[in-house]
Amino acid sequence: MRFSSKSTAILFALASQFAVAQAPKKLPETQYPRAEVEMHMRFLASDELQGRRTGEQGNLVASRYIAEQFRVLGIKPAPGQTDYLQSVPFAIQKSAKEGVLIANNDTLRVNKEFVILGSAPANLTADIVFVGYGLADDYKTDVKGKIVVAQIGTPDSKTPQELFTASNEKRKLATQKGAALLIELFTAQIPWSFASRYFGGEKTSLDNGLGDAVAHVWVNGQQKKYADLFKSGATQATFKTTGREQTSVKSHNVVGVIEGTDPVLKNEYVVVTAHFDHVGMGKKGGNTYTAADSIFNGARDNAFGTVAMLTAAKTLSLKPTKRSILLIAYTGEEVGLLGSKYYADHPLVPLNQCVFNLNSDGAGYADKTLVSVIGLDRTNCKAEIEAGCKAFGLGVFGDPSPEQGLFDRSDNVSLAAKGIPAPDFAPGFKSFDGEIAKYYHQAADNPDSVDFDYLLKFCQSFAYTARLIGNKSEKPYWISGDKYEPAAKALYGK
Repeated sequence: MRFSSKSTAILFALASQFAVAQAPKKLPETQYPRAEVEMHMRFLASDELQGRRTGEQGNLVASRYIAEQFRVLGIKPAPGQTDYLQSVPFAIQKSAKEGVLIANNDTLRVNKEFVILGSAPANLTADIVFVGYGLADDYKTDVKGKIVVAQIGTPDSKTPQELFTASNEKRKLATQKGAALLIELFTAQIPWSFASRYFGGEKTSLDNGLGDAVAHVWVNGQQKKYADLFKSGATQATFKTTGREQTSVKSHNVVGVIEGTDPVLKNEYVVVTAHFDHVGMGKKGGNTYTAADSIFNGARDNAFGTVAMLTAAKTLSLKPTKRSILLIAYTGEEVGLLGSKYYADHPLVPLNQCVFNLNSDGAGYADKTLVSVIGLDRTNCKAEIEAGCKAFGLGVFGDPSPEQGLFDRSDNVSLAAKGIPAPDFAPGFKSFDGEIAKYYHQAADNPDSVDFDYLLKFCQSFAYTARLIGNKSEKPYWISGDKYEPAAKALYGK
């Protein structure tokens, strides 16, 4: 029997869709025991780990647990590494106890009208020089010993992370120029009340080596009188502060590799990721708690995703895919996506060999019939994601709560910004309703509140989806027109 080329193509497409929709019973994913996902969850979200806060002991224990799971599975460290732990340097800054900024007849108070991003104890008076955005080309005069005033961020920076990254670069530049103080006028579209509370309180950040850099503050430029005061109203200012005490702490990303089976495709990597940190306990947790329960266990956010990553680690090590698998458990997500940002800037596998990132992170679940995939329609792997979930009886809901901008609020964005296609595979929900709020960053989010049957299906779906993408004949890519497509072209050279 003969078919036209068009008919053949249609039959081939239908056969391919049928093939990826089936999860063969002999695959490790289909035989994965519920008891194992429950074991991982009950350990990672246990009270003994005290909320896995970055820089604290429970976080270190969690990273060691994940590393030893990799070891027992025979997973290899990343190329050139002798173990699974990528050290990530963090600094914890205490809030400034005292601080004033005086110009003309105005006295601004620390954590009220301005926040200190970094400073040793200081007592200085100096002339003011306005330098636009404070970028290299904006310095038109000598600023040694002077107070440099700049607009917040850059013309292109919008998110809090982009603003903070730009600020770090400006601080380095102002230090090189010999400035006495860097003032940025905060005019971003973020409430000042949030910015001052978030950046002025105790802050965990990547240790960027700026401990001895020039003093650096953000002034509430949303108040026009303060913007005008420092841009053109005052020629001199006085800055006094007790400074921000800073200590260095350690934490780790956990990284392992499963080598692919295809002699050519094994040089491409599917990156399978989840963050294992949470917010800790007591006041540091950021929400209400009681003497009876002050631990923010983080079962849903994100022991859930970490268990899914460990499920993929085991099933894909038992039966590897054509492409290699790069497993990364990130630290520091809850303090600003910092573990993933550090990895993206210090990769252990060349980024241009990483063709896809399947990340798992979420706020919780309100619908146990589905998986929510943020970025579902943004890559050519939608069919594999839907098939991976369908094989275990779960539907797929794309991009819940679009008003929240969730794609750029999880660790997947760190590799996406480098150009790597990177959706986020989250537990099932369609909006931030009461069921999500009941557990999200709450002390009630402990293992006993988890539906382990749903957790098993979620983990099996995640692992099988990673398998389908690892074996996909076509290289993953962003859908044309995606905002990260230009970065992909720069990364992959096409």
